[in-house]
Amino acid sequence: MKRHLLNWSYNLLCGSTESLNIKSGSCILRLESRRICSEVGKSDYALVSTEEAKRFIIDCMMKIGTPKLHAQELSEVLAAADYSGHFSHGLNRLDLYVKDVSSRMCDGHAIPTLLKETPATGFVDGNNALGPVVGNFCMNLAIKKAKGVGVGWVVARGSNHYGIAGWYARQAMRQNMIGMSFTNTSPFLSPTRSKKAALGTNPICVAAKGSSDNEQFVLDMATTAVAVGKVGL
Repeated sequence: MKRHLLNWSYNLLCGSTESLNIKSGSCILRLESRRICSEVGKSDYALVSTEEAKRFIIDCMMKIGTPKLHAQELSEVLAAADYSGHFSHGLNRLDLYVKDVSSRMCDGHAIPTLLKETPATGFVDGNNALGPVVGNFCMNLAIKKAKGVGVGWVVARGSNHYGIAGWYARQAMRQNMIGMSFTNTSPFLSPTRSKKAALGTNPICVAAKGSSDNEQFVLDMATTAVAVGKVGL
């Protein structure tokens, strides 16, 4: 049986889980009316504000040595995922980031660098940094270029799991642009008649405003039948 996410994270921060008095089991974290709902089993609920959820994420990441600014970037993406209904990419992914940084598979201190650029394009080395740190760096650069010459295309190598693609596409949309975000993943999909997984879930996202401020089009989807995180839920 999976360990409860809050149980595990509390143990990380305080060295004990006794005072939580919660069951061990799988955990689903959702946002309802600007709050995060932690569902243990099917009947027990605990509500916390989105700001408290972000603080929790930041504390967990800083406990393992992640700089605060990088931890904040991660907290924004995970909370936004739950708030927008992408429960497969919200707080339930926190343990993935903690384990990657703790095991040094990911460098929590790393900062992306720009390797090559033209007025409309950029090639970035993520330097194995946290995915949201690389994703924000690339989208900010793409927006800057698009404002200057009408379009901005930025690609990155050496990144990690960056959360929901919609987080980045929406950044461009809020600047009255059409935002797009794509990434590859580890192989999870087995092609027809194959015995082994060879293709990633490779999400695609497009976001654009409609004819009024209240209208938006946001497509954020995996290119497989379902995102891996949804299987876990």
